[in-house]
Amino acid sequence: MEHLPVEVIGNILSRLRAARDVVIASATCKKWRKAWRYHLHSLSFNSNEWPVYNDLTTSRLEIIITQTIFQTTGLQSLSIFMDDVDEFSAAPVIAWLMYTRETLRQLHYNVRTTPNVNIIEKCGRQRLEDLVLAHNSITGVEPSYQKFPSLKSLSLSYVSISALDLSDLLTACPKLEILSLINPEIAMSDAQATMELSSSSLKDVYIEAVNMDKFILEVDCLETLHLKDCTLEIFDLISKGALKILKIDDVSVIHLDIGENTENLEVVDVSSFTIMWPKFYHMISKSSKLRRLRLWGVVFDDEDEVVDMETISVCFPWLTHLSLSYDLRDVVLHCGLQGSSHLENVVVLELGWTVINDLFTEWVAGFLDRCPNLKKLVIYGVVSEAKTHEECQILANFTSSIVRLMRKYVYVEVQFEYE
Repeated sequence: MEHLPVEVIGNILSRLRAARDVVIASATCKKWRKAWRYHLHSLSFNSNEWPVYNDLTTSRLEIIITQTIFQTTGLQSLSIFMDDVDEFSAAPVIAWLMYTRETLRQLHYNVRTTPNVNIIEKCGRQRLEDLVLAHNSITGVEPSYQKFPSLKSLSLSYVSISALDLSDLLTACPKLEILSLINPEIAMSDAQATMELSSSSLKDVYIEAVNMDKFILEVDCLETLHLKDCTLEIFDLISKGALKILKIDDVSVIHLDIGENTENLEVVDVSSFTIMWPKFYHMISKSSKLRRLRLWGVVFDDEDEVVDMETISVCFPWLTHLSLSYDLRDVVLHCGLQGSSHLENVVVLELGWTVINDLFTEWVAGFLDRCPNLKKLVIYGVVSEAKTHEECQILANFTSSIVRLMRKYVYVEVQFEYE
């Protein structure tokens, strides 16, 4: 160890990240203390990783963090997450940011202060590439002044910001590729009922727990869109057809439009969502490159609507993973399995139920017959804690029928997942 270059020791300490571990390790000898001061790149203070932070007074914590940061000279990554800690004073927090901002490329920041510290103001015009903010307020964004020329990833969780400031913030980030919005408090002006965000560089957008009337996202090069736990009346995506991954999880939306250019879609994952199948199918029908289709726990707007396997097999010839779970009825089983086309490339099939009935085995059999190259079948089910004798008998009959059915498909791996 004594022959290790001091730069290598600095990399070792940086991989530890947690401030407590770094301080202990750097006390090994003079050489390691030198590595800490001149070659440490990453440092993290996280109250979830070391509960002792929660037992210290805020003034003592401020002193510890200040002393630790000020003994470094070239920090590139700084993480300060204090979830259950009382509010800090603004002065030491500003001192941390001002001391590190010339070299910092990654900042993960969850610190409540009095008064509020404007992180955008303190960190603008620097080399920052990754910014994660939580439980903070952002006000008065000036895109012409507070530029983030190098920022590639931005995450805002439980952040208070106006719709105008959020739009201006994206404008101030010309190289931004990844945007995450988690339960933001977005203030809308009386004259502004629509949230409009635009970017020419964004590739990945994650939106969670956003509630508003109308959301318009204009992103030329978007490749991944994930909507989760949102309540929206209208969501419009305007792009140039680069979208590859679409995920919708527990979203309530009256009008959803992802545009006509969906030729490059490879993954469609929809769960806990009320779906108008003809309209939704029309949106993705041009996605001939689709590899994965997941419709899980979906509810059809019209009870007579069905997922037509014949149409899916014809329109998505390269599909390899298919996952379906929704209420089964006679009409669904009869109409959904009509036709003779096969899903030639499907190798993984996932099927699930919320209420088991006799139709499920027929449904499984129909899919097995349509997937000649299947390698793995996963069956998901919900089993209630309090079961009547009739329910137990249905489950037993189902298990027996699946065992008999799979004797015809000995080459298929079968897996059961019950909850």
